Parts: sequence; C-alpha cells; structure tokens
Amino acid sequence: MRHYAILIFLTLSGSLLSAQKHHGYIQKLGGSDLQLNMVPIPSGSFTMGSAAHETGHRSEESPTRLLEVAAFWMSEKEITWELYQQYLNRPRGPSAAPPEADYTDARSGETVKIETDAVSGATVPYVDMSLGMGTGPGLPVGNVTRKAAARFCQWLSAQTGHFYRLPTEAEWEYAARAGSADPYFFGTETDSLDAYAWYGGNSGGRYREVGTKKPNPWGLYDILGNVAEWTLDTYDPAGYDPEAGAYNPARTEYPGVLRGGHFKGAAADLRSAARLPSDPVWKQRDPQFPRSKWWFTDAPFAGFRIVRPLHPPSPEEYAQYWDVP
Repeated sequence: MRHYAILIFLTLSGSLLSAQKHHGYIQKLGGSDLQLNMVPIPSGSFTMGSAAHETGHRSEESPTRLLEVAAFWMSEKEITWELYQQYLNRPRGPSAAPPEADYTDARSGETVKIETDAVSGATVPYVDMSLGMGTGPGLPVGNVTRKAAARFCQWLSAQTGHFYRLPTEAEWEYAARAGSADPYFFGTETDSLDAYAWYGGNSGGRYREVGTKKPNPWGLYDILGNVAEWTLDTYDPAGYDPEAGAYNPARTEYPGVLRGGHFKGAAADLRSAARLPSDPVWKQRDPQFPRSKWWFTDAPFAGFRIVRPLHPPSPEEYAQYWDVP
C-alpha cells in the first residue's frame, strides 16, 4: 500500500506542476480588431553576457553571470504602428474602468484598475517619424523613446486590466537565447541569419513587416534585427556589476539599453548578448525646445516589444516601470 501511496503522491505532484505552467494567449484591444499574441516564457536560469572569445564580443557584455529568471509572457512580435497609433489617438476625456480581463492566470489573477484618461504621454507627431519607411499594417513602430514605450505599456494595462511593461535586459536576453548559450539562438555561424532576421545585410536599409522571418525556438519573431527593442535597464559602459542583481533600473534618460540589433546593423550587433546604448544625438534634428520626451528624429530603428510577468508587482510599484526617464 505504501508504494501505491507514493505513486499516487508523485502523480498528483506532477499534475499540480503541470497545472502551474502558463500558456500563451491572445490579448485583444477593445474597440478595434487589433490583438497581441502573447508567448509564454518559462522560468529558468541562463548565463547572461558573452565571454571574451565570442566573435563580436564587447567589454560591456561582461562579466558573464548566471541568473534566475521568473516566468513571464512576451509579445510574439514587435509593437506595430497600428497598435501604437491606438495609444496616440487614445481618448482624452473621462473613461470607464477597464474591462474584465479576458484571460486570467490562476496564479496571478490581477486586474489593473486605472482609467485611460489618467495615462499621459506621447501624442501624434508633427512630422513623419517613419522617415519615409511607412506606418502601414504590420510595420514596427520606430523613433520612440523608452519613456514613450513605457507609457504605452501603462495605457495597454489600463485598456486590458493586465499589467504590462517593457522587459528587463535579463528577461530580453533569456527569451532571445531560448535555451542557447551560443552567440545566436541558432548557433555560432551567421549563415542562418537571413532566415531569422532583417539586418544590414538583407533589409535594403529599411524596417520590414513583422513576422515575415522564422521565429526563435520559443516562438518570438524578429527578436533579432528589424528594430532594436527597448529594455528597462540603465547602460553601464564598464559592463555588468557582478555584485548587482538582474535588473539595473533606469535613473536617468541616457543611456538606456536597446537589444537585438536592427535593420541597419551588422551581424555581430544581432548577437543575443549585444547591447545598444541610447544616445542624445538621436534627437539632433528636433526643432522643439525642450526636445520631445516621446520621439526621436534620427532613430527609426528604436522600437520595442512588451512583457507581462506571471507574478505582477503591487500597484504601489507600478510607477517604477511606467514612469521612467
């Protein structure tokens, strides 16, 4: 009987663990036919950064460090102009409370309750921020600052009742690697890069429709190339502090960190460990004074994708993720 009891216990334990795994879902946006496919990223550990022997290695990608990452969801594709324009054209008057979430995870069950008219942020730009590359269906948004991307997450949270934010650097690299320790999730050589990414070698000097290349093993499209993607972290040119945690919060506007390389970048810029610091020169042609907090004028490669943590923070902590410099 004891052996049967042990077997039953193990079976039930396995079932409970299986039930705790999160699944992908579709996030719809009320009042439109637009939606976001959210991909489940499992918890796990990985080695962040790159070793000195990696081709293309830069000193700011070291020292490498072993990190634990909690489970989360990540948008399958980069945020498009269509989605971003919903935020730009958001109602400015009184709004209703957010609708009940259309997907509630049993382990989090959160509902973000803020009114959309309380969300301030970017407005429709006065010039073509696509720099002639277009804002049509499926094209990734570009020229957006980290502050603007974070406020989009706040607006989306108000719209949907779920807590959304930008990824940390650790979360981004963990998801991009998809279990690989190689420079790219598909290996060490760049022969396969054309199949997965738009970059300087094949883009024709412009960003391309999202999702037209193959995804990484965890189902993320354009995680390398197309547009570089904002993270929440501060960039330190000296590299990672081995005594620090997995997240280095933004304290100043510059330099922030974008990941993944972009449509103008070299193959080495698309490595999973590669980092791109933001630069004030990206606003060089902005005629406004003070210069815009929401738009660049010379960074059409600056875009983003979003995440939703499996275990969201408390409402008192929301501001540190949405009200970034």
